[in-house]
Amino acid sequence: MDSSSSFVLVVLTLQALVIGCSSLDELPIQLSNRRLLHDRNHAALLYRDHFPTVGNITFPPSHQLQNDPNKTPDSSSQLAEASAKKGSSKGFKKWLYMVVIPVAGLMLLAGIAWMFLPCRKKSVATIGPWRTGLSGQLQKAFVSGVPQLQRTELERACEDFSNIVASHPYYTVYKGTLSSGVEIAVVSTTIKSSKDWSKHSEDCFRKKVVIFCQIDSLSQINHKNFINLLGFCEEEEPFTRVMVFEYAPNGTLYENLHVEGFDHIDWRSRMRIIMGIAYCIQHMHELNPANVHPDLNSSAIFLSEDCAAKIADLSVWQDVVSKGKTPTTNDDHHEPISARLAGNVYSFGILLLEIISGKPPYSENEGSLANLALGCAIKGRSIASLLDPVLESHKENELHVICQIIMECIQSDPMKRPGMREITTRLRETIAISPDAATPRLSPLWWAEVEVLSPVEPSLSI
Repeated sequence: MDSSSSFVLVVLTLQALVIGCSSLDELPIQLSNRRLLHDRNHAALLYRDHFPTVGNITFPPSHQLQNDPNKTPDSSSQLAEASAKKGSSKGFKKWLYMVVIPVAGLMLLAGIAWMFLPCRKKSVATIGPWRTGLSGQLQKAFVSGVPQLQRTELERACEDFSNIVASHPYYTVYKGTLSSGVEIAVVSTTIKSSKDWSKHSEDCFRKKVVIFCQIDSLSQINHKNFINLLGFCEEEEPFTRVMVFEYAPNGTLYENLHVEGFDHIDWRSRMRIIMGIAYCIQHMHELNPANVHPDLNSSAIFLSEDCAAKIADLSVWQDVVSKGKTPTTNDDHHEPISARLAGNVYSFGILLLEIISGKPPYSENEGSLANLALGCAIKGRSIASLLDPVLESHKENELHVICQIIMECIQSDPMKRPGMREITTRLRETIAISPDAATPRLSPLWWAEVEVLSPVEPSLSI
C-alpha cells in the first residue's frame, strides 16, 4: 500500500466516525419516544384489567381521554419528555467531545506518520558512511564513496614519503601520521611513470577501490578483522597511484613469527589470531557474491596494537605490475567459485600449521609446510610433533582439534575440504573465543575517517 492510498484510508475512517457520532446523537431521542409509548400502553392495559367492560357500561370520559391513542399527552408529560431528551443529548455530546474527537485526532496523526515513514526509510538507506560531511576537494573526486586525497597531503603525513615501513617488488608501504596523531598506512605502486601504467593497470586499480568500499552492495567487506580502505590518490605529475589504509602497528604475522627482533607470540595470542582470521574469511565467503581472498598468507595478516588479526588484500599491486605492460583478456576469476573457496580453505590450513609450528611456509632445508605435514601422516606421526619449541605452554585439546582441521584443509581433493563455516564452528567449540573477543579492542579507524573526511585542506600533516 503506497502513501496516497494510506492517506485516503485514514480520511474515510474519520468520515465514518463523524457520521456514526451524528447517528448516536439522535439515538437518545428515539429511545425516549419508544419508552414513553410503552409506558402509556402498559398503563392502559392495567386499567382495563381492573375495570372490565360489562354490557353497555362504558369508561368515564377521563379514562377514555387517557387511553385514546388519537389524543396528545398533557403538558407535564411533554415537559418530562423534553427534559429527558435534553439530558441524554448533553451526555452523548460530552462523550463525543471527550472521547471520539481526541481518538480521531490521534488516528489522523498516526496515519500521516505512517504515510511519510516509507519515504524516510528510503532516504536513510541510501546514505553511506562516506557520503556525509564532504566538501571542498573531497566532493570533487569520488569513487564509490571513497574520498580522493591530494598527494601534498600524503607527503606531509609520510614525511615526504621517507617513512618507509615495508618494501616489496610490487608496492611500497609508508607510515603516515594525521594531525590528530592517528597513524595510517599509505601503499604506493612501484611504477614511477605513466608510460608504464596501461589502461589495464588503471582499470585494475579502480576495480580494487570499488571492491573495497561497495557502499550499496551486499559484497562490501565490512568486518573488524579486515583492514579498511580510507582513501586513494591518483595524480599524473608526479605520477601517483596510492591507497590509504588504517595502520596496524605490530607488523605482519609473518614478521612476528619468523623475523628476529619481534616478541614471541604466546599460545593464547596465537589462538586469538586464528579465530580472528577464521571469522573474517567465513564472513567474506558468505557475502553475496562470495569474496575470495586472492593471496591468503601470513604476510597479508597484520597485527593490531593488542595483537588481533587484521587481514589485508594488496594483490592489486602485483596484478598491476605483472599485467600492466601487456594487456590481456584473461580473467583471474574464470575458475569456478567453489574451487576458489576451496583454495582459500587450503591456504587457511597452511596458516594454521605456520602459526602452531613457527615455521615459514617454505624453507630450503625443510621444503614446504604442506610436505612436512603429509610426511608426518605417511610416517604415522601427528603433526603436533611440529609444535613451535619456543612455546612455554599450550592446551592439548586445542592442539588436537587444530591438527585435525589442518589435515582436512590441505588434502588434495578440493571437494573433500570442509567449508569455513564448519571450520569456524569446530574451532570455536574448542578454543572458545567469540568474534568480539577476536577483534581489536582499540581501533583508530573512526578518528582516521573523521580526519580524512575533514573539509580543511591541510587535514594530513606530519
